[in-house]
Amino acid sequence: MARAGQQDSQRRLKSGKKRKASSQRWLERQLNDPYVKRAKEEDYRSRAAFKLTELDDRFGLVKGARRVVDLGIAPGGWAQVVRRRAPKAAIVGIDLLETEPIDGVTIFQMDFMDDAAPAALTEALDGAPDLVMSDMAANTVGHKQTDHLRTMALVEAAAWFAVEVLDKGGAFVAKGFAGGTDKDLLDLLKKHFKTVKHAKPPASRKGSSEWYVVAQDFKGRSE
Repeated sequence: MARAGQQDSQRRLKSGKKRKASSQRWLERQLNDPYVKRAKEEDYRSRAAFKLTELDDRFGLVKGARRVVDLGIAPGGWAQVVRRRAPKAAIVGIDLLETEPIDGVTIFQMDFMDDAAPAALTEALDGAPDLVMSDMAANTVGHKQTDHLRTMALVEAAAWFAVEVLDKGGAFVAKGFAGGTDKDLLDLLKKHFKTVKHAKPPASRKGSSEWYVVAQDFKGRSE
């Protein structure tokens, strides 16, 4: 026999018969996703917060961080994790989308690819960051290869930014998508970081092609 919560979900699903199939599938995932429920219970803005907490538990990225850059900050889940795990850290984020204010976080609503963006981010921190994190993804156009290439271009841009601004010993974490075109990205990271690993945290849906690259112990820039 279905519990009250299940009956409620079923009613909501039945009421959406006119929705597109893709919208219906998304709604069903949301209603049945334990991470969505946890996000509401723990007052996180998105389930993506748990991807960062799981990566942090494994790699120790956030704890002890002093200055953090959050690329693709909206809706703010990753910044919330940093605020809770490194409450004294200075945090600056950027996104094309509007992001509701977060206490202790400087947020720019602008395109990361804008020439003025890197300077705005670094000046807001008043010092070199020791963590650059990117959850950016390009808007999809429905063509798998094109979508992949556009997102990987953002990831590579984020990696170059990290190489240019990170403090020695710092770390970089970014979302990407499987597709076999990330050799240049890995070559760049392996050149500048002592350790580079791929990870797929449990909070990342099994059917998703997303993966995360984690680069730690930045070697520093040659003078």
